Amino acid sequence: MAGVLCVCGLLRLLASLFMPAVFVSVTATLLLMFLLCSLRFWFAQKKKSAVQLGSNGKVQKVVAFFHPYCNAGGGGERVLWCALRALQKRYKNAIYVVYTGDKEVSGEQILNGATGRFNIKLSYPVKFIFLDKRNLVEDRLYPHFTLLGQSLGSIVLGMEALTKCVPDVYIDSMGYAFTLPLFKYLGGCRVGCYVHYPTISTDMLSVVRDHSARFNNSAVISNNPVLSRLKLIYYYLFAWFYGWVGSCSDLVMVNSTWTFNHILDLWKCSERTSIVYPPCDVQTFLDINLEVEQEKKGRSIVSIGQFRPEKDHPLQIRAFSALLAKKTPEERANLKLILIGGCRNQQDEVRVEELKKLSKDLDVPVEFKVNVPFDELKKHLGEATIGLHTMWNEHFGIGVVECMAAGTIILAHNSGGPKLDIVVPYEGQATGFLADSEESYASAMEHILRLPEHKRLQIRQNARESVSRFSDQEFEGNFLAATDLLFK
Repeated sequence: MAGVLCVCGLLRLLASLFMPAVFVSVTATLLLMFLLCSLRFWFAQKKKSAVQLGSNGKVQKVVAFFHPYCNAGGGGERVLWCALRALQKRYKNAIYVVYTGDKEVSGEQILNGATGRFNIKLSYPVKFIFLDKRNLVEDRLYPHFTLLGQSLGSIVLGMEALTKCVPDVYIDSMGYAFTLPLFKYLGGCRVGCYVHYPTISTDMLSVVRDHSARFNNSAVISNNPVLSRLKLIYYYLFAWFYGWVGSCSDLVMVNSTWTFNHILDLWKCSERTSIVYPPCDVQTFLDINLEVEQEKKGRSIVSIGQFRPEKDHPLQIRAFSALLAKKTPEERANLKLILIGGCRNQQDEVRVEELKKLSKDLDVPVEFKVNVPFDELKKHLGEATIGLHTMWNEHFGIGVVECMAAGTIILAHNSGGPKLDIVVPYEGQATGFLADSEESYASAMEHILRLPEHKRLQIRQNARESVSRFSDQEFEGNFLAATDLLFK
């Protein structure tokens, strides 16, 4: 009897200790559910009040793209404009919206920029929703825990977008996966995404696990076992959350085999994921005559890519310096490196200045072409001998395709999209070259320059024929087939 009384007393004590905690937990859960349901109802009413009827008397579907840097002028922006053009051709009665943070320009200027840079003109108007909190997704705000900071910032930015316009179909076209649950569960939207590059990948985990120093893993961390272990735990936790938010998407499009493999590993939604190669303006470069233009060009080496740290422009300058070290003064005078790319913000502009300083310190002749119009880009590609690309694990590489279509001999990084999808043999013949270090890049450039004229011509012809699978037409067909689910 005493034992029973003791057990009962213990149970009463445990109840007195834990029941308040359970009550608080249940109450907090109910309050959170009430808040979420209230928000869902509020957004539903907001969407209902904004309904518009088309010329056929039917309700117009609102299709929104989340692209905070739509005026940046990179490959991701080309995907955006080609996707809009494709949807407008099929769904003429829909209203198209782009969420952007480019407040310093007007919608008309953004569209004119798309025409000037990409030779893309839309058939119908686009409504731009200008966002005030884009700074919350910029990496400069988060010197530490950058991935987490930018992702949480994207949630705030996504909420701003959702409160300003509740669409029927939402497509994240810039890689902000943490916005997907917002639009799906609060906005009641059908949601899809086009993934250019996973926010975190198993390769990034490997870099930290192997104590390798990269642009996203400083030597301070890579050389410290304790910090490396803590960062690895942080990465694994972030990867789990990233996998969950990504799995909320009704439809997932990825731009390459490399991205496909990583997204499947993280998001676990193979039945909803498909590869849709990004659109490359292949046709525009086909008027460059491969048979005769080689006599007209000097020996310029051209790089195309936004001035972001992962593009590794310093490697290009150092490799070019190593190449020049093997040349006579006369040969050096006929060689030049041209870096062509876009600057998104002040940080990118600072990187350009740092690159200029590096080239001056190494005494390397480098020309910088920032935010140039499409015609100037095409001119430089038409005159170049080698197209240079140095980004490790580039998700795809539109610039690589453009170089090959223009007739330059591509020298790309031996990883990611260039290795798996682009610089691959065509009908058993070489289409370009791959490298992965300063020495291998310099040796490959030396090899290309010493090739006989007819050998270079053969490689250029193979490359041009191989890239037809990356044309605008191919992208439009595959994009419409993939997104058909969102419009049913």
